[in-house]
Amino acid sequence: MSQSQFPDYIRVKDLALTVSFSDGSRWPSSAPHAQPVVVTCSIAHDVRRAAAGDDLSHSVNYSAVASNIKAVGDAEVFPSTEAFADRICETHARRFPEAGALTISIARTKALLYGASFGVEFTKRSGEDPEEETFFLRELTCYAVLGIHPHERQRKQRVCVDISLTKKRSRLVPLDYRALEQRIFDFVEASKYLTVESLASETAKLALSFVGEEHSRATVRVSKPSALLTAEASEVEVTRSFADIHAQDTHASPVVSQPVATSSTTTVPRPFEVRNSSRTSSRNLPHKAAIAIGTNLGDRFANIELALRLLEAPSTDLDNWEGEPQVVIVDTSFMYETAPMYVAEQPRFINCACMIETSLEPRALLNFLKHIENAVGRVESFRNGPRAIDLDIVFYDSLVMDTRPESARGTLDNLSGELVIPHPRLGEREFVLRPLADMIPEYTIPTTGKSVEGSLVALMAQPSTAPAMYKVIPFPRYPLPNRKGEQPSHLSKIRQVPPTATYWTFPVTSHPSSGKQPPRKSYIMATLNATPDSFSDGSAHYSLPDALSYANAAVSDGANIIDIGGYSTRPGASYVSPEEEFSRVVPVVQAIRGLWQEGAVTTPGGKLPSIAKTAATLISVDTFRWEVAEESVHAGANCINDVYAFSGPDWPATARSAEHFAKMRQVARDLAVPVILMHSRGPASANKDYSQYDYAADADGRGAVLEGVRIELGAKVEAAVKGRGGIRRWLVIVDPGLGFSKTVEGNLEVLRDAGSVVSEYSDRLRNLTAPPSRPVRNPLAGYPILVGASRKSFLGAILERPDEVGNYEGRQTRPVERDFATAAAVSCAVQQGATVVRVHDVLRLGDVVRVGTALWS
Repeated sequence: MSQSQFPDYIRVKDLALTVSFSDGSRWPSSAPHAQPVVVTCSIAHDVRRAAAGDDLSHSVNYSAVASNIKAVGDAEVFPSTEAFADRICETHARRFPEAGALTISIARTKALLYGASFGVEFTKRSGEDPEEETFFLRELTCYAVLGIHPHERQRKQRVCVDISLTKKRSRLVPLDYRALEQRIFDFVEASKYLTVESLASETAKLALSFVGEEHSRATVRVSKPSALLTAEASEVEVTRSFADIHAQDTHASPVVSQPVATSSTTTVPRPFEVRNSSRTSSRNLPHKAAIAIGTNLGDRFANIELALRLLEAPSTDLDNWEGEPQVVIVDTSFMYETAPMYVAEQPRFINCACMIETSLEPRALLNFLKHIENAVGRVESFRNGPRAIDLDIVFYDSLVMDTRPESARGTLDNLSGELVIPHPRLGEREFVLRPLADMIPEYTIPTTGKSVEGSLVALMAQPSTAPAMYKVIPFPRYPLPNRKGEQPSHLSKIRQVPPTATYWTFPVTSHPSSGKQPPRKSYIMATLNATPDSFSDGSAHYSLPDALSYANAAVSDGANIIDIGGYSTRPGASYVSPEEEFSRVVPVVQAIRGLWQEGAVTTPGGKLPSIAKTAATLISVDTFRWEVAEESVHAGANCINDVYAFSGPDWPATARSAEHFAKMRQVARDLAVPVILMHSRGPASANKDYSQYDYAADADGRGAVLEGVRIELGAKVEAAVKGRGGIRRWLVIVDPGLGFSKTVEGNLEVLRDAGSVVSEYSDRLRNLTAPPSRPVRNPLAGYPILVGASRKSFLGAILERPDEVGNYEGRQTRPVERDFATAAAVSCAVQQGATVVRVHDVLRLGDVVRVGTALWS
């Protein structure tokens, strides 16, 4: 390396090669395609000694460098451009160990439909992985209405776009350059900006939102070749950071016509920024890995939660609890119950997966996982047999690794003690692919060149007689039992993991298997308002005896869970202090759990008496305050129901909202309870304008409110689940918020098509022209959904309307008079696949659920 202020470089420029890639060329393909590639490499090397003696022996032989690159390209099929670049760096480091930093630039010149080339560039220094890398799309040619002159507003003209996108280096998911190219092309072609400056800025924001990485930046150069007679083109170049996506730009050009969106009113709300928990590492951990998790012995759900808590221990030595974690969990999948595979005569499995960031190398990570398996209590049995916990490395960056001797790789019966990445049985295991598809559907499996989602689709297309997988929501049991006897040191140093009370099941909706589907069930949530001013029943259950009487009746009538609230959300309700809310809710929870002592005898036939059933029934606490939530759970509640989805009552969000969000998120994670996150916008009667989402409306003018729910609630759910300190995905239930910040027609729109809130985008929604910051996929897809329409005012507003034909003139109704209207709404919710319906009259509305389930399950 040069010691001069001005370093020297030896460069091989634009080396033309033909290299085979398994990710296709202009179109995706799993078959390898040889295609043209141009490689430039720059080596930092002090050439002063070679220059002084005119002696090549003191320099780097660029012919050897070029030959090395060509040999790499000829040797194998690469799953991605990034993989080819990495392999060049590996061989270069071995061949030229004394050389300085290597900057590699690889361009695939036949990879784009609309542009000249796609590629990647980064600099690798000896012994270090690059912290970031830059992807580029060059000479993307589009046609758009662009300019201020009348003739420029009448016809499209040629526009050339160059993009450089710099992001944190990751080898987990290769950049989907085709999707990025198509998205930018569609956006530019549909745009009608007055200025090149606006188009360049919004294109940069689009590219950054596509990557979705906080520390990324984009440089976009937009040129108009037809603008000037005496110049090749007029051109604007801008550089934007991820923070600029949501920045308020008071100087931005106005929107000329839809569907282009540049004003702040069409910006998708920014997810809450949650500060890093003090219990997880604050260091930058360089590697990402996917861990598959399975268990079918003991308390399966508690086993998984314990394993995840140990995974983030401050040391890989579980007996030495010092230092910073070398593993942090940054995402989790949904949770599934599955029939055993290979060996049928054993209990059913619970399967899930998590994404981690780690500083551990693969072997060290494997050893750490084995320590955790032993700590949780793995019982060695036969291969593919029962186990308390099983942790497998499925992916590690984009590494392909097999520690077995070459001669032993023809069988899969010798994997014990070995490490094979990606997992060799991945393609045949739905219970591994499906959780991975929840988190990284676009990740390209390096050994097959197929995406995770594509592999799942292919597997599900195969005939099967096996029982279908289904999702599960575990509910822990509180109050916690006292720890008895000596505890292993690692258990004494983490929060006590709650045992499991019960769990709910609900069907898989995306890419369902051809196996036998389990019957669908809508669970019934009873509503117990421990307030003197409830909108629906006033103070009917305000006293403790009345609350217990309602709870007993609700359980007898078929309630699966009782939702207890101490703060009315009706418009105009009086303020309630945290202390007052606590005094209303916690005694009711304690009293219900205390019924167990009164009913702790069995009736003839071994059945529990009804009072004991009430004592054992699930309880959710309806609160947005972390103090009330925490104390209620410790008193015996099993779930938190938050009408503000962790962010508190402020809308739009404030700094106080972010603090509130972080605290609620931490409490929910520590307690390991399910959370119901509802869509709202501050006061229930306000903020009903969804015109910023009109781009999603259908031919009948419907869809903007649904889009608002998906985008706004989706941002909060993503922030709650993803990143360090996130809650488990399998513990989230979403509520679209009927009756909160929606007009009558808006409520009907959401209820009528509630299933679309948690399903993948339809073809129409996927292909519409939307703001750049709109998520590529529905962030709420796959979550269980709760629908709460019971006795709400929008039903009363409908009953006030006279019939257009007939003698009914409309009437005003009290909430308790709306149960028949509620029945229609509940029936619709069941038809839409609601996992939970929240009602007041459990017996009668339970009948509606039962008949609706028989009709539509």
